[in-house]
Amino acid sequence: MARELPYIAAIGEAVHQEMERDPTVLYFGQNLATNDDDPFLQAFGADRVRVTPISETAEIGMAIGAAFAGYRPVVQLYMAEFMLVAMDQVVNEAPRFHYMTAGQVTVPVVLQAGYGFTAGWAGQHTGSIYGMFMGVPGLKVAVPATPADAKGLMTASIRDDNPVVFFHHYLLTLEHGDVPEGEHVVPLGQASVVREGGDVTIVAVGWLVGKALAAAEQLAADGVEAEVIDPRTLAPLDTRTILESVAKTGRLVVVDQSTRHGSAAAVIAAEAASEGFSSLRAPVGIVTALDATIPYSQPMEEYLLPDEAKIVTAVQQAVDSAPVAA
Repeated sequence: MARELPYIAAIGEAVHQEMERDPTVLYFGQNLATNDDDPFLQAFGADRVRVTPISETAEIGMAIGAAFAGYRPVVQLYMAEFMLVAMDQVVNEAPRFHYMTAGQVTVPVVLQAGYGFTAGWAGQHTGSIYGMFMGVPGLKVAVPATPADAKGLMTASIRDDNPVVFFHHYLLTLEHGDVPEGEHVVPLGQASVVREGGDVTIVAVGWLVGKALAAAEQLAADGVEAEVIDPRTLAPLDTRTILESVAKTGRLVVVDQSTRHGSAAAVIAAEAASEGFSSLRAPVGIVTALDATIPYSQPMEEYLLPDEAKIVTAVQQAVDSAPVAA
């Protein structure tokens, strides 16, 4: 049975339920267990719930060491950019050991990181940097768009035997949605077709899934039926679902809050062009942020970022394009 929960509460419920189910799950963070009233501290004690130093290098390093020792740590990092000071651990340490030991060592750690917090936060706390992690062998990347998927993907991430970077969009934090009670697992690497249509495929990442759905409703009023796909994870990326949709619609628009040349959209577009070119009847459309740092000014921020109107325009261009020459 489902009931309504905020996105952030759904993430917390997944962590809590996994800690109840598995005593090896630990929870670290700079804003966890700061007083005796912390609900996780009360439920699981100071041996499993720890406040950490204000050092991402330290807390991620602690988590990787604990994972080597047989635990399943979840690190609450708040801002994704905070991982940048610990990239050796994130990119060069945790994901490598499974391969370098021929599968003898696993590193089951989850790095929970917020992203995309625009609304006047300016340049250093607003990035959508998941694209830079997509190509790291051994590192999985989850980007849930709904409270239900936030719970299900967090559960799957904690249970996975190797590192997962779990990105949650700050503008989704208090968004409500139906969330299943009890155990709920969304497999990593399984996209969701959230709206069916036959004229064009829209693949949208994270927060922009909602914008894509709103754009699809606008387009439907003009007789254009868009199929909307939420990849849910970027590594592994479910290219099969995307290519099957493109084979049906013949057109693709990819929507991503990252900058164009650092985006998941560019990778998805390349996969479609490489593996599904014969299905395409128009060039692939890409709707992303501009290649610039997010400004403080709201009008400039809105100019820089993708929105419903830009998605609608890109779809209309795809639909109106002359067919791609064979």
